[in-house]
Amino acid sequence: MTDDEPRPKNPTMEQLRRVVQTDEVMARNAEHWTGTLYMRRLSINLTYLLVRTSISANGVTGLMILFGFLAGPALLLPGIWGPLLAVLCTQLQMFLDCCDGEVARWRRTMSPKGIFLDQIGHYLAEASIGVFLGLKAAALIDGGAAGADWWYAFLGGLLAVGIGFNKSLNLMVSVARLNAGLGVLPEAATARAMTGGGPLVLLRRAARFVPFQRIFHSIELTLVTLVVGIFAVSSADELAVWRLYLSILAVLIWVVSAGHFLAIWKSPKLKAAA
Repeated sequence: MTDDEPRPKNPTMEQLRRVVQTDEVMARNAEHWTGTLYMRRLSINLTYLLVRTSISANGVTGLMILFGFLAGPALLLPGIWGPLLAVLCTQLQMFLDCCDGEVARWRRTMSPKGIFLDQIGHYLAEASIGVFLGLKAAALIDGGAAGADWWYAFLGGLLAVGIGFNKSLNLMVSVARLNAGLGVLPEAATARAMTGGGPLVLLRRAARFVPFQRIFHSIELTLVTLVVGIFAVSSADELAVWRLYLSILAVLIWVVSAGHFLAIWKSPKLKAAA
């Protein structure tokens, strides 16, 4: 179907797929690996139902925001159930994140408001996970006065701030380019590659093979947390495992953020095209 053709309220699956899952959408750099692997194959089925209802694309995004945020409080459940529910919440978050864009593309309702809400959803989800990991490790809910330790709540806050700062670096690049009159950053790899040589370039190349920095995305973070949770419930001191895990994350996020900043600084992203 072309952009000028009227869109039926009850499209066939094939009509829907041709409009909302174009080759451009499926191949874009921003697509999360879960989208490529299985989310897009599943999301089209829910989108098929959603476009037959009155819910707007922004309404679907609102549900995405809700499930993303709930991944954090879910971690407070005892045993392995907390991490399991957190994984489910972030999977639903990403699933609905696929659907809201598909609904918007079909109804031609894509807008800055939708993008704005989408950004809120991702920032809120990852911040929520950091904060509630801190509360879990601090044992403020079920640890009693003797077991509670506010230091770990602080580390959770530090982790949440670090995740937000690291994510915002890419937005800062866009703002800097816009204010400098450079326009949108090209998708070409040459526009994103680090220039020069030295250890920073080597580290950047290593990160492409072992992208440990991606663990701070809500999907990866809850999956890693589930693995830690399995180990924690089988250990002699479950709380100690959570506290060690949180401490590592709270340090690692700032190491990753520093590397991210340097990678941007050494790349052509903040330079005008020759």
